[in-house]
Amino acid sequence: MKTYMRWIGMGMVVLGWVLSGCSAARAPEPAPEPVVKEAAVEVEAPAMPTPEPQPTAAPTAGLNQTSGHALPEVSQRSNRLIVKNAELKLLVGDTDLTIDGVAQIVGDVDGYIISSRVWYQEWQAENYKYATITLGVPVDQFETAMRRLRNLAMRVVDETASGQDVTDEYVDLQSRLGNLEATRDRIREFLDQAQSVDEALKVNAQLAEVEAEIEQVQGRMNYLFDRAAFSTITVQVEPELPPLPETPTPTPTPAPTPIPPWSPAPTIRSAWETLTSILQILVDMTIWLVIVVLPFLIPPLAILVGVRYWVKHKA
Repeated sequence: MKTYMRWIGMGMVVLGWVLSGCSAARAPEPAPEPVVKEAAVEVEAPAMPTPEPQPTAAPTAGLNQTSGHALPEVSQRSNRLIVKNAELKLLVGDTDLTIDGVAQIVGDVDGYIISSRVWYQEWQAENYKYATITLGVPVDQFETAMRRLRNLAMRVVDETASGQDVTDEYVDLQSRLGNLEATRDRIREFLDQAQSVDEALKVNAQLAEVEAEIEQVQGRMNYLFDRAAFSTITVQVEPELPPLPETPTPTPTPAPTPIPPWSPAPTIRSAWETLTSILQILVDMTIWLVIVVLPFLIPPLAILVGVRYWVKHKA
């Protein structure tokens, strides 16, 4: 019995030693200290946290939900965003009928009139009506509207069309918008960790600047998308003016030729020229007689003189 009790006592001692060792091995670790000071130091830093750069993503179908704003994607309508503009100068027979025709075309293509101006100009004591109308038409109806507007005119005086590709700018704005939203979310986290009113005010000022930039980017994206969705056409209407009446051209009366006063100088000059011509002719004739005729006359004259001389001495 004593031996049995001794073994029980030894077992109790060993069991107590084992339990005490396990309790020491499983002692709870000290709880981590709060990191309030570290968060406060990070909030007080003047520099805004720089978000990780995000790669520029190609536009995808559907709408981009951003802060409650629905931003259309490029591929929702076409692969490219092209802002089209055109100007037409039409010469028409009736300005009022042409204005009505322009309004009819705008309604048929589901467009709208951006602005219009009507004025009058006087021509040959009558007032003629002029007009300038700026239209917004869907981009897929641009060519149809241009063709129908040309048909309203007697003659298209001038036509100009241009296009501007804004796809790259739109995609860049999408990437910038994503970066700004990431920055805004991180600043909001810092605002939640602010430990004082001063810290909250500083973070809130940075948050307001980022949100203002987000609104600007969203406004620019909406503007580009709307400008590409509706093309702008400016139509200038001019009436055909009657020609000016023809006026007879007066026949010019010939002016009388003035009679110059008499002067003896021209007569003397003419007489002197005539005398000089006569003397030249006489001198020329003498030279011809001496050189050409005289050699033929000398032998007969010599014979005649000799015969005469012989006859005279013989008698």
